[in-house]
Amino acid sequence: MTDIVDGHHHIWRQADLAWLSGPMQPRIFGPYEPIRRDYPIEEYLDDLKGTGVTRSVYVQTNWPNDRFEDEAAWVQHTADKHGWPHAIVAYADFSVDDVRPQLDRLKRYPLMRGVRMQLHWHENPLYRFAARPDLCTDPKIKRNVARLADYGWSFDLQVFAPQMADAAGLAEASPDVTFVLQHAGMLEDLSPQGRSAWRTGMARLAQCPNVVSKLSGLGTFIHRNDATHIGDIMSDTVAIFGAERCLFGSNFPIEKLWTSYRDLIDAFRTAAARLTPEQREAIFNRTASRVYRLGT
Repeated sequence: MTDIVDGHHHIWRQADLAWLSGPMQPRIFGPYEPIRRDYPIEEYLDDLKGTGVTRSVYVQTNWPNDRFEDEAAWVQHTADKHGWPHAIVAYADFSVDDVRPQLDRLKRYPLMRGVRMQLHWHENPLYRFAARPDLCTDPKIKRNVARLADYGWSFDLQVFAPQMADAAGLAEASPDVTFVLQHAGMLEDLSPQGRSAWRTGMARLAQCPNVVSKLSGLGTFIHRNDATHIGDIMSDTVAIFGAERCLFGSNFPIEKLWTSYRDLIDAFRTAAARLTPEQREAIFNRTASRVYRLGT
């Protein structure tokens, strides 16, 4: 199935520096002792050997907020030395009065393609990241996200189903910014009611032509690599967004808690087998190339 993996894209993630000292903090993906360490580029490249992956995108990993530029600089240096990764999604604080001074510091790094500030909030404190559930409606955040259009950068959007209506409003307020929905909307409630609410929210987001969905992190709430589970979410997401608005992400090294990179790729291959070759090419190649301008 080399048609699936040739030109593959995935998300390469460095272990959060905050994990390396102090008590282990609860995380959405459960205990993480095995990855509470650096994840060096050499280990990453070894993990993906034989999978056919040819390009990657680094997504910010919550270094201390005041070191947002240090993270981007470190990734750019790594890429300059090793040729990987091929694009950077950095962090910036969009809750300030004007985010542009932060963005101006980031734009000196040639691989910059997007920015993420995690907005997801949940009633379960273990799943909660943002300070409150309605940040998508915050006027400062709306104004600052819209400013990404001047830089040609995307916004990596991370929300749960109850936040999706507000997230759609955020996307509609910034029609010239591409929004990359993290982890296919983070389906955490697998009951019939939970799945229905997720599909409703996803359909609302799909009404915004500037939103695409990343098929990543699908083991987060089940703590395993499950091709059937991946296939169910993939099928629903493709039906709602269309394959041209879906892209694959590995979420490594998080998924390394319960699977290998090769097994993860194999599970996605199995899940995608029900799709057409054109749909697979979009998910595993074209959408990521377009959104993150890979190879440019």
